[in-house]
Amino acid sequence: LALQEVGQAGHESVCRSCRGHSAPFLPLSFLHSSIMGEVEKAFRKFAVYGDTAASGNDMTGKNFSKMCKECGVMDGKAVTSTDVDIVFNKVKTKGARTITFAEFQQAMKELCGKRFKGKSPEEALQAVYGLIEGKEPGSAGTTKATKVGGVERLTDTSKYTGSHKERFDESGKGKGLAGRQDLTDNSGYVGGYKGAGTYDQTH
Repeated sequence: LALQEVGQAGHESVCRSCRGHSAPFLPLSFLHSSIMGEVEKAFRKFAVYGDTAASGNDMTGKNFSKMCKECGVMDGKAVTSTDVDIVFNKVKTKGARTITFAEFQQAMKELCGKRFKGKSPEEALQAVYGLIEGKEPGSAGTTKATKVGGVERLTDTSKYTGSHKERFDESGKGKGLAGRQDLTDNSGYVGGYKGAGTYDQTH
């Protein structure tokens, strides 16, 4: 019995030492260190996006929505653009048009439960911040360069007509020289001459 009590006391002391590392406590200390620095950097980058006069200390609803979309917080299912707008208006100061970083953190607490259902609030918040850290406008998401301006239209071979159409097969792959009708013949022979290339054989 005495051994059991000692064993239990030892176990409790071990549990007490490992309790600091258990799931609910880890994210809180973790979130206030390196991750939050990265999240704040991302916040500032999105806050100044499209506005050269912006300080980066506060963010408009438009940029907040862009950030949520590009970082994957808004996935169109669990979290929609409507959810993002509602939360933005909920956390911002009455009459203000922007949110501060502190209000942004509050917004993430509101959204993380929706985005990561089934996780504890701390785990959900950590997962949301994991989506955001290190991101910047344009780097997140899959924006293809060909969609800028009219480039997409120019590079879509299915829309080509006339002689240009002949240069590509059905899959849109270029046929190379064979796809260009009028190849210049530099052999020195008259076009259509049947004996081209036979001179060296006969002399």
